[in-house]
Amino acid sequence: MKFSLSWLKRHLETEATLAQILDCLNTIGLEVEGVEDRAAALAAFRIAHVLDAVQHPEADRLRVCTVDAGDGAAPRTIVCGAPNARAGMKTVLGLPGAVVPANGMVLKVGKIRGVESQGMMCSSRELGLGEEHDGIMDLPADAPVGMPYAAWAGLDDPVVEISVTPNRGDALAVRGVARDLAAAGLGTLKPLEHAPVAEAYPSPLRWTVENPADCPWVLGRAVRGVRNGPSPQWLQDKLSAIGLRPINALVDVTNWFTYDLGRPLHVFDVKKVAGDTLGIRRGREGESYLALNGKTVSVTPEDIVIADSEAVESLAGIMGGEHSGSDAGTTEVFIEAALFDPVRIALSGRRHELRSDARARFERGVDPALPPLALDAATAMIIELCGGEASTVASAGAEPDWRRTAHLRFERIAGLGGSAITPDQAVEGLERLGFAVEARDEAGVTVAVPPWRNDIAAPDAILAQNPELPAERARKAAEGCAVIEPECDLLEEVLRLRGLDAVPPVSLPVSSPVPRASLSPRQSRAVLARRVLASRGMLDCVSFGFMDGRVAALFGDTPAALRVENPIAADLDQMRPTPLASLATAAARNAARGFAEVALFEVGAAYRDASPTGQLAVAAGIRTGHTPRHWDTPARAVDAMDAKGDALAVLAALGVPMAAVTVTADAPGFFHPGRSGVVRQGPKVVLATFGELHPELRATLDLDGPAVGFEVFLDAIPDPKKRRKPAPELSAFQPLKRDFAFLVDASVPAENLVRAARGAERTLITDVALFDRFAGEKLPEGKVSLALEVTLQPREASLTEAEIEAVGAKVVAAVAKATGATLRG
Repeated sequence: MKFSLSWLKRHLETEATLAQILDCLNTIGLEVEGVEDRAAALAAFRIAHVLDAVQHPEADRLRVCTVDAGDGAAPRTIVCGAPNARAGMKTVLGLPGAVVPANGMVLKVGKIRGVESQGMMCSSRELGLGEEHDGIMDLPADAPVGMPYAAWAGLDDPVVEISVTPNRGDALAVRGVARDLAAAGLGTLKPLEHAPVAEAYPSPLRWTVENPADCPWVLGRAVRGVRNGPSPQWLQDKLSAIGLRPINALVDVTNWFTYDLGRPLHVFDVKKVAGDTLGIRRGREGESYLALNGKTVSVTPEDIVIADSEAVESLAGIMGGEHSGSDAGTTEVFIEAALFDPVRIALSGRRHELRSDARARFERGVDPALPPLALDAATAMIIELCGGEASTVASAGAEPDWRRTAHLRFERIAGLGGSAITPDQAVEGLERLGFAVEARDEAGVTVAVPPWRNDIAAPDAILAQNPELPAERARKAAEGCAVIEPECDLLEEVLRLRGLDAVPPVSLPVSSPVPRASLSPRQSRAVLARRVLASRGMLDCVSFGFMDGRVAALFGDTPAALRVENPIAADLDQMRPTPLASLATAAARNAARGFAEVALFEVGAAYRDASPTGQLAVAAGIRTGHTPRHWDTPARAVDAMDAKGDALAVLAALGVPMAAVTVTADAPGFFHPGRSGVVRQGPKVVLATFGELHPELRATLDLDGPAVGFEVFLDAIPDPKKRRKPAPELSAFQPLKRDFAFLVDASVPAENLVRAARGAERTLITDVALFDRFAGEKLPEGKVSLALEVTLQPREASLTEAEIEAVGAKVVAAVAKATGATLRG
């Protein structure tokens, strides 16, 4: 919302300075976005009179001018290179110390080709007032010498821009801003006066309203015999100052009242309207109109339109049409002032991507009692500027019952607002804002809410039609829900008039001396998984959650419920079943550009279905090509064990007990069926999958060379038990290790042997590790040799040879029983 200082003072009687006004606006919640004060930059420049101008003795293109600055001092010598510098002209002069707005240069006394120059006569460009720079400014002969140029040119009218919250539609009017400032004690609000308009003839047009909910009330009046043309200079200056382009007197009047009173109006050229009726109705299929912004708008049955007997003339409350707009040939105009459904105006504006000053006000809610006064004021201004005579008023509907009351308990001022404002001060502030006191006692006050404050309380008529609303508010309050009551709105008004910065800050109560964790267990898992994978040399990726549906189908189901209805690109039309799919496509793009060896990971979402539980948190990774070459380790192709190591590293870091983890071979179909696995905790909980990507999948993606990947399902990891960690058992005795080599069927997983050996003697065996696998001609057909290293940790005394042999016998027996393996000789 923009307004100039002089415009504000048309409504506000005040002696306050601009700085005081700006400070007050910020204090009462109308935050100042910016101030354009051209006079401040031009304060050091004044109107001067060139008494004499002679040729410079040392330069053909320079003149030595004698200039009267009008400050009572002796005329000054100015060296000037402008071709239009001449004796007798009036121009703009900057004296030493002035700063040139265009380039920031500070003027000083200096010599130019041996002649002292005591200032500078300026062009429009140098003053930042235009692009003209062929010569110095040539002012009219009656320009007063010595007067500040900004004051003479009318540039000493600062323009203020404030931000307006969605609930404060009344602040989108200069009068609304003036009312707030007056209520805050910065002056007096001038009365809004207008003389009644004489009605000379019947209205040539009438109104019809199809749905009163869309438009409860509309007024209109014609003015005939008008002479349309440019509006007077004062009106053009006011509109230009706030960024509006003057068009013609009739249109400029409607723009004036949009900002002055916050009352959007529209004018129709009566001769261009077909028939004698303007109807307010819903749009129909196939209808369109050419809007004032030059674009054709196709209306829908959800839009409110104003139409004549032939076509749509306006998108109601948003933008008028070119066809019935006023121009230089307009001689009779019809002024429209209406109330429209704010929600439908907002939806229509968003649907058609149309933004206008009218829409900004209607969607916030306008004063429902203002149309008659605004119509009279606009009619009077049109007659004043364009001549003519007015018709009777045509109307449809009736003024809605906007009357409502609100109650404020005085104890809430201190209890909820933390302020020492007295009851008398509170009531006085509300009255200055336009609230009328209906009842008051020692406990509180009941006020009638003015029509322009539609953000406070619900109209009594709505409450009467919906008696369940107060009960619903009480129910929400009893359930602990936030309920915004009219009393809170009144309290806010009382507090902001004194200054929102005067409300004392109060710290929230501390629930515990030790702050709670800022991250949930799920968030902590994601952070830790990301850190672990990065430490293993992988690069973190952030990709879209949607992808090409054809590629997504290679990695799992692609239900129609997860199809993107309005994708940002044709090949991003499906929610991905796993982040591994996004990483695989990224690896393929890298390979196509010569980077065949990558190690990528992402902690993101996988989408399985459209239910609330269908989005999974997954840490996925992919490795392609070969491992890095090192002086002691030759490069080799990545394999499934690399992906398994990545997955197990994440699970171990997240606190999963690795002794309870098993690996099965039923990996998803996008993995190689013989070189992949599933990490489980128990028979049902799937913690991770890993393996080589399927050859057919790699061929489809043009991913040449070896590629392995993994998924870790972060949501499947159980939360750690909240129990105190026991002190570590640190034995004073040296651990010892024994090796066992077993002959076993090649189909038996090595993991079964490790688990059986670990359970053979739990009090002494602390670790079991597989360190060798051998298969060859010296072994029976279908058999392999698996070697285990078993770590024994004595706790009470060193183990004797017999005790060690006993533990070894238990290990052999347990492995034989669980897997059928025999100890190699």
